Amino acid sequence: MGRTFLDWALETFSGYVAVDELSEGPYCVLSAVDNRQDKRLLYEVLDHDPCHDEIDAFLGRLKAALDERNVALKGITTDGSALYPEPIRTVFGAVPHQLCTFQVIKELTKGIVRAVASERKRLATSKPKLQRGRPSSKEKAARRLVRKSTSIQETISDVFQDRFLFVTRHLTRSERKRLLSITRGLPHRRKLREIMEHISALFDRRCRTQTALGKLRQLRHWVKRFTWIGNTLQKVFSPHLEKALTFLDDKLLPATSNAVERGNRRHRKRQKSVYRVRSKACLEGRIALDMIRESRAEDRDHTTQALHQARRGAT
Repeated sequence: MGRTFLDWALETFSGYVAVDELSEGPYCVLSAVDNRQDKRLLYEVLDHDPCHDEIDAFLGRLKAALDERNVALKGITTDGSALYPEPIRTVFGAVPHQLCTFQVIKELTKGIVRAVASERKRLATSKPKLQRGRPSSKEKAARRLVRKSTSIQETISDVFQDRFLFVTRHLTRSERKRLLSITRGLPHRRKLREIMEHISALFDRRCRTQTALGKLRQLRHWVKRFTWIGNTLQKVFSPHLEKALTFLDDKLLPATSNAVERGNRRHRKRQKSVYRVRSKACLEGRIALDMIRESRAEDRDHTTQALHQARRGAT
């Protein structure tokens, strides 16, 4: 019996898998990808949203393929969906389960941006109400209110224009100086930047998971004190945050599940031309063809090099 695609894919298996679902119109594509080498191992096309039983069956196929070839699974990465934790425990037991770090950071970053937006709204409501028309030179109180309103509007514009300074991972000297300028006299607004820096420090690979969990407890206690933030940073208290820190104790466990997207790169590239009219059979055939093409890429390269060498020798 000839070598199958799984034999080729698992021949150099790293031990780390990323599992994710991809929406293609009315269909859902489940994918399992080698998270270190970006090789798609298994896939399944569904015409509906997946449920726990289907995830169980899909992971069972993966486990059977690994057991058949006597290959161990060292870690698995998924997104923050509630579909995966229970089936992973059922099928693989106590294997390390990592949530996609980028998705967790994205949600926390959105919370900071929403907090900045709410601060802009608060500033807008604090603008004094002005009478219609331009005040005369004798109406000093009215002119003072105009200057105050103009100053607040400039601050709102500056905060909106430079809102990325509150969430950027690393700031240059000029960017930090600009941040201090737009938050001058408003120390509570600077706290948003400090909170973002503490969030970034949680995912620093130089520390262990227990150290990061200690930082997380301090951060949650700190955020609770800032009642003016409201519900914009509730993601800090999500249990997904602890699961996203699993990679700190395993340096080979990738921090994200975007290997699935890289495994779909040819699928994505041809989506406009090939998948304009989608069907389940078309999706399955296209993905299978992509996997076969990928498995034979090395042989094609050897053939091409041999032909080039033969041509140079003939000339």
